Amino acid sequence: MFKFSSSEIRDLIIAFFVISIAFSILYSGTNFDTVIGLLPMIMVGVGLGFIFHEIAHKLVAMHYGYWAEFKNWIPGLIIALVSPIFGFIFAAPGAVHIYGNYMTDKENGIISLSGPTTNIVLGLIFMGLAIVTTIAEQSGAISDIFVYQILLTTFTLGFAINGWLALFNLIPIGVLDGAKIVRWNPFIWLVVAIIAGLMVYYSMFGF
Repeated sequence: MFKFSSSEIRDLIIAFFVISIAFSILYSGTNFDTVIGLLPMIMVGVGLGFIFHEIAHKLVAMHYGYWAEFKNWIPGLIIALVSPIFGFIFAAPGAVHIYGNYMTDKENGIISLSGPTTNIVLGLIFMGLAIVTTIAEQSGAISDIFVYQILLTTFTLGFAINGWLALFNLIPIGVLDGAKIVRWNPFIWLVVAIIAGLMVYYSMFGF
């Protein structure tokens, strides 16, 4: 049965707020007033991106018959808050811990792949919403410039954050998703990494 423990819900909420604050610091250039202004918009992209990423891991793991539960990693939470000061984010506040019998490389690879691909899909949805919002403003369907700017910023940040979360988790080292995907199928890893890389590039230079 798919369910969350109380400690798991607590850890997800803590990690969600920490990552949201970290991205707000990164995109604001550590300006406190800008951090407060950006935080609600960034929480949309991070909320969907981070939470759905972890839920995807959990769902696929439980599909294969394993018990899976998200747990915070305290050093990761601290590093996530400190790293934006240096111009980047180390987004590893915790992970879904999987329990059960021996796991094959294929199972591990598919479970790991589910997280970054969820971020890619969400990022593309945000990009589509940003395009629709721009068209709506140009056609006069959105006449309030403040509403337009809020929507466009939320959607473009959602695209950028999800692309970055996907690419970061696809780094093929240590316990990150990328290492497990490469061990299972290097070609699939390469295709997904290229897509995530293009999303990050476009979020930096395309808008």
